[in-house]
Amino acid sequence: MTASNTDTTLCFATATDLLDGYRRREYKPSEVLADHFAQIDRTNPLTALGVNALTQEMRESAAASALAADEAYARGGDLPPLLGVPLVTKEKHAIAGLPVTQGLGVERGQIPEANQPIVQRVLDAGVVLHARTTTPEFSCASVTHSKQWGVTRNPWNLAAGPGGSSGGAGAALAAGMSTLATASDIGGSTRIPAGFNGLVGYKAPYGRVPGAAPLSADWYRSDGPMGRSVADVALLQSVMAGRHGSDHASWGEHGDDYLQHVLAGTPDSLRGVRIAYSPTLGGFPVAASIKANTELLVSRLVAAGAVVDVVEPRWNVDQVLDTVFSHFGSIMGAALLQEVDGDRGQLSGYAQVFVAKAAEAAGHGTLVDSLVKDAVMQQELARLMDGYDVLLTPTQGAEMLPADGNFTDGIELEGGHYENYMASHMTMPFNIANRCPVMAMPTGLSGVGVPTSVQVVGHPFDEATVFKISAAVESLSDPLGHPAGC
Repeated sequence: MTASNTDTTLCFATATDLLDGYRRREYKPSEVLADHFAQIDRTNPLTALGVNALTQEMRESAAASALAADEAYARGGDLPPLLGVPLVTKEKHAIAGLPVTQGLGVERGQIPEANQPIVQRVLDAGVVLHARTTTPEFSCASVTHSKQWGVTRNPWNLAAGPGGSSGGAGAALAAGMSTLATASDIGGSTRIPAGFNGLVGYKAPYGRVPGAAPLSADWYRSDGPMGRSVADVALLQSVMAGRHGSDHASWGEHGDDYLQHVLAGTPDSLRGVRIAYSPTLGGFPVAASIKANTELLVSRLVAAGAVVDVVEPRWNVDQVLDTVFSHFGSIMGAALLQEVDGDRGQLSGYAQVFVAKAAEAAGHGTLVDSLVKDAVMQQELARLMDGYDVLLTPTQGAEMLPADGNFTDGIELEGGHYENYMASHMTMPFNIANRCPVMAMPTGLSGVGVPTSVQVVGHPFDEATVFKISAAVESLSDPLGHPAGC
């Protein structure tokens, strides 16, 4: 598929534009929702040509919410900040009364009694919640298929995966099935699908967005927003972020205005900004088209007055993977095995690989050894970024991953064969250093027609700088449009 240069339907509008249109009475939330439902009918069905990004639709309740939003705009007055904007949630983000299976089969589903904090917060902000999105099993992969839900495909190239684990969220947004989406990230699960689908995804510092116990205590993880622009992501982050009594690791004020940082991010604001640019992030294999698109962006940053220096960390891909899987072996791998009562045969191939690699890494050391590995990489990142405002690096090195891939035999990438297919992603160092805010945003199309992406990485907890610089970077980038056929 190739890009279309013009958007002809409301389902591809940004949240910012929709809210402006609602206030001007140019269209109604019910009309926008109807357009999204029509788009779902066109693009989502599970066929050879379908995207298959949704696990469940909630048309009746969404239609009622949209009509209520119509009436609220007609009355005027103080309105919730995202009133009438269509949003889909990642299936793992619990909605009261609806089963959460994480792709492991309905017999393992749990029925939550309450909404997860971020779900409640987006509902309180007035969104029209109309569907839930697919994930790989237990959100453990960067492809999105499962025995329960089948294969989710990338709308830009149906042979390609949409990334993962928030792959359904990315595919749904790219195909025009929603305007906003909730996502989560423990190794790149927000940024990878944002990157592969031509979207913007944000990984907040650990605890900035409240999570669900017990895995909210995992210091690699983060829930967060995905959208079509930095401004949209700022709007959604503003309502999701902030301390919550159910997550003792959560911090910061709820309702902070992230959009103010976006509005400050003009091209002129780049003058004198110091950017550390890492082309390979310590030797990750990067495809030629991704290198070319990143270099074009770097040249535009320099032309805008930014100071850009090429840097490379003193780590390598094997060290990154070893550090990450030492952590996964102690927490996420063990949690996944517990979910299936130790029976690996119930899992798809990629999940079996994940569990095996996590168990192998855990067998080579203790949790304390894992913490030592984390600290080594965190200190190296601090050294690398010293004297710079942000770090810029590609989001992933691979142009695509096959939609139905299991990677039981590894993967062929630039430079040769890798036993672990996650060598195709450059996101993991910033889960190891998970106090760093990171924005993933598009840079163009790869040689196979799948979007490419960069990460804007900030110093620990410095969200304002990341949003401001990301907005300026976005203003220098050519718009992708949306996938042809959608």
